[in-house]
Amino acid sequence: MRESRGISTEQAGYEIRGSHSKISRMELGRVGFKERDVADLLTLYGVSDPAERAPLLALAKEANTPGWWHRYGDILPSWFEVYLGLEEAASLLRTYELQFVPGLLQTEDYARAVIRLGYSDASDEEVERRVQIRTTRQERFTSPEAPTLWAVLDEAVVRRPLGGRDVMRDQIRHLIEVSELPNVTLQIVPFGAGGHAAAGGPFTILRFAEPGLSDVVYLEQLTSALYLDKPTDVDTYMRAMNNLCITAERPDETSRYLTRVLNEL
Repeated sequence: MRESRGISTEQAGYEIRGSHSKISRMELGRVGFKERDVADLLTLYGVSDPAERAPLLALAKEANTPGWWHRYGDILPSWFEVYLGLEEAASLLRTYELQFVPGLLQTEDYARAVIRLGYSDASDEEVERRVQIRTTRQERFTSPEAPTLWAVLDEAVVRRPLGGRDVMRDQIRHLIEVSELPNVTLQIVPFGAGGHAAAGGPFTILRFAEPGLSDVVYLEQLTSALYLDKPTDVDTYMRAMNNLCITAERPDETSRYLTRVLNEL
């Protein structure tokens, strides 16, 4: 809007009692938005129709509302809070895992086992709060307007008995159940497939319904995470994901495959 009106960042900054750099940071998504600033900018940009102003002002208000995960801020690193915000907004998630069942598909007992691996000194209370975070994340995927989840798992994920035999059997039963959901696609890459394009590690691609928002590739590390949104990076990971889906067992074979694994446990 600013550019179409021929308004400089200096002029826009003056209108909201700020600098041109503040406008740049706002337009790049590096700072938050005050409703008053958005209202003043809309006026400057000639947007006077209440029907046009209302959605943008509502977005500004919504953006400043803390997410449900805010109450877990004492145990969540800031880099993961960013991911939770992206996950909450995504309409499609495509994820590849080679060690653990993705958090969105974990049972509570399996989640406890995974959490204790990463947080061996955590108290029982902290472990339970971390489990709550995962179960709360899962609720959105069984809601009426659930996003789409497409998960590709290396066979090692379902062969590694985390938490013991009983916990793993329950986890595999759960995977069989969720694989039947209309918004969930689950595939397994068998050991027999050999090497593949995503051998470097797990990743998640998030896609958003809003036009103009680029896909984001999420790469989690032990103490931080990378968020990639450059088209060349996204395209590379998208090709790797597509190749994985071709290499993996077909989705309609997943239930049968997991049942076989379950019987062997």
